This record gives sequence, structure tokens and C-alpha cells, in this order.
Amino acid sequence: MNTDPIADYLTRVRNAIKANHRVVEIPASNLKKEITKVLFDKGYITNYKFEDGVNVQGVIKIALKYHPITKVPAIRTLTRVSKPGLRKYAGVEKMPRVLNGLGIAILSTSKGVMTDKEARNLNIGGEVLCYVY
Repeated sequence: MNTDPIADYLTRVRNAIKANHRVVEIPASNLKKEITKVLFDKGYITNYKFEDGVNVQGVIKIALKYHPITKVPAIRTLTRVSKPGLRKYAGVEKMPRVLNGLGIAILSTSKGVMTDKEARNLNIGGEVLCYVY
């Protein structure tokens, strides 16, 4: 049994990037789908597809993004911040800046899953799920 599905999601993506895979399959959940949408909107992944029917929860297929010439992945680092044993919350005034604004922090807020910049613009805080850069 997996106690931290978000950490499992991030680890699967990290492992696929290190192995230079083009596509990674991850068991789906609503929170993982929202994180995938944020990664796609910010240009860290090429594409994604939600498939139902494989098992009860479904599968997320993520096409990873690499530089066409140098083959460097778009995602350099994925770091889990808030863990089940120690949740990390941030208000608007204490919102983290990743790489001085070059990376993104993905937050779970009352208005849904979004980046730190979007949360700052909406003037809301939330749980800091992970850092991406």
C-alpha cells in the first residue's frame, strides 16, 4: 500500500526522466490529474492523456518533454515539499519563490491546484505540494 501517492507520482516522473523514457504511466487520482494539467500548462510536459477502464482508478499517460537537439529534459528537479507526516502550508505573504521565480511551486488551494504565481494573483494561500524547475 502506498501512503503518499503524490510522492509516488513525482518519483515515477523522475525515474522516467533519468531513464530517458518518452512516456510514463501513473495510476490516476483527481489530485494527480490536476498536477498533470498544471505541468502541461506551464510547458514542463509535452502532452498527457487520462485513460479509464484499465483498472478502477484509471491511468495517466504523460509524454515527457526534452530539448530536440541536446536531449535535456524540461523538468530538471521535482521536489516533494508537503508530506503526510509534516504538512507545509503557505499564506500569501510567505509564498515560496522557486529559483527566484524561474521555477514553480504547485499548491493545493481552496480554489483548486495552481502555481504559486496564480495563487499570489488570487491572494490565497494553500498547501505547498511540490517544487518544479
